[in-house]
Amino acid sequence: MAPAIASRTNNERDLALTWSTRISLTARILAVNIFALALLGSGFFYLDSFRSRMVDSRVAQAKREVRLIAQALASATNERRNLLVLSLARDTGNRIRLFDEDGRMLADSQELGLRNVVLRDPDKDPWNQSTARFLDAVIDTVAGADRAPLFREQPRDEGMDWPDVRTARETLGTPATVWRAPDRTPVITAGAPITQLGVVMTTTNARDITRTVRTERWRLSMVLGIVALLSIFLSLFLARTIVRPLQLLARAAIRVRLGRAREVVVPRLPERRDEIGLLARAVSDMTQALRARIDATEAFAADVTHELKNPLASLRSAVDGLARVKDPELQARLLAIVQDDVHRLDRLITDISEASRLDAQLSRATFEPVDIGRMIAALIAQRESRGLPDGIRIHFDQHADAPLIVLGEGARLERVFENLIENALSFSPPGGLITLTASSEADTLIVTVEDQGPGVPEEAREAIFRRFHSVRPDAEAFGLHSGLGLAIARTIVEGHQGSISVETREERVSGAMFIVRLPRAEQG
Repeated sequence: MAPAIASRTNNERDLALTWSTRISLTARILAVNIFALALLGSGFFYLDSFRSRMVDSRVAQAKREVRLIAQALASATNERRNLLVLSLARDTGNRIRLFDEDGRMLADSQELGLRNVVLRDPDKDPWNQSTARFLDAVIDTVAGADRAPLFREQPRDEGMDWPDVRTARETLGTPATVWRAPDRTPVITAGAPITQLGVVMTTTNARDITRTVRTERWRLSMVLGIVALLSIFLSLFLARTIVRPLQLLARAAIRVRLGRAREVVVPRLPERRDEIGLLARAVSDMTQALRARIDATEAFAADVTHELKNPLASLRSAVDGLARVKDPELQARLLAIVQDDVHRLDRLITDISEASRLDAQLSRATFEPVDIGRMIAALIAQRESRGLPDGIRIHFDQHADAPLIVLGEGARLERVFENLIENALSFSPPGGLITLTASSEADTLIVTVEDQGPGVPEEAREAIFRRFHSVRPDAEAFGLHSGLGLAIARTIVEGHQGSISVETREERVSGAMFIVRLPRAEQG
């Protein structure tokens, strides 16, 4: 019960991890796109710079105008001074005030009846104005914009309380100051001295600057809002198209890891032609290969159990008989059976060990150039030096002028051709001829091993390459072969990207013909 609970807990943890990963991936996609929008939102900082340049331009204009107004008033008589102040105020849009040298008011365009400077926004929508002012304050705070001092009217005859009037009187320059009206619009004052008269000061409310900035800010906000909605929608769509198939693949992989490979169907996503589709098909192929490997391992284990039980049963029977039999001759026969069974078990265990490690060893092997022609000639010479049974002969033909080179592991390839030669020897009749031929076609090296034995029936041509499948001659003693030789040969050849098959020899000639095809190495 505890293992089941632990397995379920692990499964839930894996699924939770998959979910958290999906959220994380979605958040990352959103973050990347929102970051790009944030760069676009930096346009608000540009608007602040744009407003600053407009204010600076208006300050320079106010200085030029106040100088011209001072020159005009200096040449005017006292009787025409008020009319000139009123006319200039109407033309420039400024409020013009004239102070004497002590700061007392001499003339004011507003007192003369021209109310052309309004310090309150005439808009009748207080909610709209409050919202606009709040956004101005927020953006100015974020942008770090300098905050102008609040504009406050000074007493009528206290002209020296105005910094521009006082500075112009003391320095004879043309100062200007930017103020902030209650509606957050810039108010610009400028002063200029008038010889033997006093100081003239102009005041203008540059509401058009605020309106321009707010209009552009509103347009930028609308663009950002629309782009943000589209970006979020497209990001979620992109995350869905990426995360959903990955989630399906992750769940399938978890089920495979939990040992449910046979009941798992990994989606191949054939409609996806992108990297996700390639990943899905690769995972599906990998799962099918794993399933085939598991099935092959189970079948191999079952075959091993079956093959080991036969000699073990015979060995147990012989050992039991030895305890009861007193006849020396019968004991000798039982001991011979025990020795045969022990040799058979040793041969089986050796072949099984090699067969079980073969795939892993081939995957780690370092392939080097191997001269197949020279290898086969050496194998034949070694076999002939040990002696050939029943007068059997071996002949080797190499139908190629250049060396037949393949990339592979020499020891493994030697095992292939050694197994084929031994197989041909066991089936050849007395005095028979075994012929090996090596040739090349295009980029393929072809080696054939022909004997004059009974041949292989067509229905058994694939079965003989299965593990522990052995069809031996009737005259051969039982148990001399494990049935793994041809299976090992096929595994080695396929590990070298080649193929091995068996065919019947040409008509009127009995025997089998094994054909090995290997890719030739490129000649450097």
